[in-house]
Amino acid sequence: MATVLVHYTAAAVSDQGRKRSSNEDSYGFSVEHGVYVVCDGMGGAAAGEIASSLAVDEIMRLVAGSRAATPTRAEMESAIAAANYAIFSRAQRNHKLSGMGTTMVVLVAEERRVSVFNIGDSRCYRLRDRRLEQLTLDHSLVEEQVRLGRMTEAEALRSPLRNVITRALGTQKEVTPDVFELEAEPGDLFLLCSDGLTREISDSLIESLLALDLPLEELCERLVGAANKAGGHDNITTLLVRAEG
Repeated sequence: MATVLVHYTAAAVSDQGRKRSSNEDSYGFSVEHGVYVVCDGMGGAAAGEIASSLAVDEIMRLVAGSRAATPTRAEMESAIAAANYAIFSRAQRNHKLSGMGTTMVVLVAEERRVSVFNIGDSRCYRLRDRRLEQLTLDHSLVEEQVRLGRMTEAEALRSPLRNVITRALGTQKEVTPDVFELEAEPGDLFLLCSDGLTREISDSLIESLLALDLPLEELCERLVGAANKAGGHDNITTLLVRAEG
């Protein structure tokens, strides 16, 4: 039986939200190279915005220089390490940027092979057959407590510690991403997003919105609109990648 080849299309929308004075999220993608990335910066003043944009710029620069059409896992891990060091060293040189960092979620797709890399609490989901599955695990204090059985999901939602990130890009000299490898099928829809989306609306609402038969950019707009309608307390970034046969 012949293997079904897939190709990818993508769209993204990033929004300041209703409460923040600036947008510290950044994203970038190259369908040509099969790389898609979302970052959510953190730090005082403009430091979060600097950290997230540095990360995306460094990743996309290194991807463009890859010898392969799509970077290998080793090349992506090297690119993430380089992005981490770029942020860390910039903060070391400028005390006003001390402690800045960013979350990062990256999807790399080459035909049916998909790899997801994540650091922090920006997420990657997959919608398959109208069912949503979270592919990444948050590096946050409350989510780790939930996974250990020390806190319920309801307690996590109310916790004053829900903003505490346990792993971030750029805050330490070295960082290791989680890596998830899977196989795509035609019709799969991948969502990369910052927590400005997932803290405002439920997975069930995300699932129902992604199931709509609409262009990718309009789906991104619907997601952002729903998060803003629910409060829009943070910046919101959605990046959708569809596998097509």
